[in-house]
Amino acid sequence: GGGGGSSGGVVVCPWPLVNCSSSGTALDLTSTSSMQHKHTRVSYFYERDIGNFYYGQGHPMKPHRIRMTHNLLLHYGLYSSMECFRPQCLPAEDMVEGGPGYAGFHTEDYIDFLRKVTPGAEATMATQMEAYNVGEDCPVFNDLFRYCQLYAGGSVGGAVRLNHGLADVAINWSGGMHHAKKKEASGFCYVNDIVLSILELLKVHQRVLYVDIDIHHGDGVEEAFYTTDRVMTVSFHKYGDMFFPGTGALGDVGANRGKRYSVNVPLRDGVDDRTFQSLFQPIMERVMEVYQPGAVVLQCGADSLGGDRLGCFSLSLDGHADCVRFMKKFRVPLLVTGGGGYTKHNVARCWAYETAAVLDAQISESIPMNAYMEYYAPEYRLGVASRWCIENANKVAYLNHVKKVVFDNLKDMEFAPSVQMHEVPPDWLVQLEPEVLKDGAATGQDLFGSGFAPPKRRRREDEREENMNNGVQHH
Repeated sequence: GGGGGSSGGVVVCPWPLVNCSSSGTALDLTSTSSMQHKHTRVSYFYERDIGNFYYGQGHPMKPHRIRMTHNLLLHYGLYSSMECFRPQCLPAEDMVEGGPGYAGFHTEDYIDFLRKVTPGAEATMATQMEAYNVGEDCPVFNDLFRYCQLYAGGSVGGAVRLNHGLADVAINWSGGMHHAKKKEASGFCYVNDIVLSILELLKVHQRVLYVDIDIHHGDGVEEAFYTTDRVMTVSFHKYGDMFFPGTGALGDVGANRGKRYSVNVPLRDGVDDRTFQSLFQPIMERVMEVYQPGAVVLQCGADSLGGDRLGCFSLSLDGHADCVRFMKKFRVPLLVTGGGGYTKHNVARCWAYETAAVLDAQISESIPMNAYMEYYAPEYRLGVASRWCIENANKVAYLNHVKKVVFDNLKDMEFAPSVQMHEVPPDWLVQLEPEVLKDGAATGQDLFGSGFAPPKRRRREDEREENMNNGVQHH
């Protein structure tokens, strides 16, 4: 991935702000914040098939980690405190810039390629694969495009819930594919669900803040919004030593109208909880004060945990989850996504724990019996210390320098930039509405079998299949 200044990947936001009803009457859609509610209303998106997608033997990205996460939060009983949805597949035309939803990002030829490419197509599509950076890191596998549709559908669906004031927090652990570019795959990411969901949020909110705590720089998202002040991107990541993707230097602050609206916090090996929070909390406090976003997207890549297969930080579960707690306290509509994370039993631990953090729930340190118990041996506990220690290379002088530069940039930034109100196209929910799991729609047994009530149009077929299987459980 290239630097954030590439004009070829920059999004142009064609609408400033949705604030009109069908009759043209002004509506204050941005007033639906969680400040009005005593309890956090959480919409949770999960597709039962997500764990079946397979990048290939030896590939570090394992979608199975999402199924493990879901199974943990089910057995912790967290599902009962959330509205649970099966995401609809995001249509290809809604991924494309200029499509019917007017919130697309990718080029039509790139999305068309993802729709058509299949395993074994190397001989006939070699030129296209090279052009779109599909191959080793971003391999072709069975049902690749459906995988992209599902994880993108969860994030955009969450944004729609937030836009309509139907949730305070939306969670999609399968999302967070922050490296994908306008017309190429990158870093295990194909379709940039974060950019698509931010564009959906911009239909209602004047300003959207993106926060990234993945160990890798959120280059695809930064590049997309590098020249606009309507989206502010803040990324805390490892930088230097040729670490992927190689972008996110301290001096990369945006361009044109977006100058100073990209914030990069480059870190060195061995970041621990205390070091991370000494930067994260004061920086994010100041960002929220100055930028005053209408909505926040928080990418919670778990590869910043200690002991990650591809990482070199030393964050604990608490240190990682403290970022979620801190952003939640601002009581601004919040979309929480997954991201990186390559030691999959620790990813499941992390995201189950952060689901509890969103819900303000206390969960047991002892992992409950679940379908993947053997993965948590021998401790069978939620928090597990890394088995190796990486020396913290972030010295006090360096941290103070980073903080000073970031604060100087924020000081020169325009306070809460505003936009004019204009009518914009309808949102995605009007076209495709996720199936909500309502009280009584599924029994607890059904939840543990599939996670969700089946869509209405398929309910009879699913019931027939379940009867044929004599109630066999599928995890």
